[in-house]
Amino acid sequence: MNPYIMSILMCNLALGAIITAASYHWFLAWIGLELNTLAIIPILAKHHHPRATEAATKYFIIQATASSIILFSSIINAWYTGTWDITQLTTQPTPTMLLIALTMKLGLAPMHFWLPEVMQGTDTTTAFIIATWQKLPP
Repeated sequence: MNPYIMSILMCNLALGAIITAASYHWFLAWIGLELNTLAIIPILAKHHHPRATEAATKYFIIQATASSIILFSSIINAWYTGTWDITQLTTQPTPTMLLIALTMKLGLAPMHFWLPEVMQGTDTTTAFIIATWQKLPP
């Protein structure tokens, strides 16, 4: 992969983490998570091998599902509270859906089955990025 493209993707990874960590608004946090996800996909698929393509596809499907659940829970919360503030989780299904989505994004115990398969399909550096940096924003 071209070093310029790789540096742009790494900068987008950092920017997505910073946007998510600094946001007080649900939509801005979702944008940061999506930027982070969309920056790692080409890094996962940079090796033209079927295992790398499969890992990138699995990662994309799981992260897109979790992001849609986060967006849906934030819309429900905004519908009931009238605000998009992150600290206002008052409606009962909203924290539960958010917890499920974050466990999917992090690869925690009930929703962890995708993580070993994605890690096996990548090289060591990319697996290290997935295991560390990708876990910070959620």
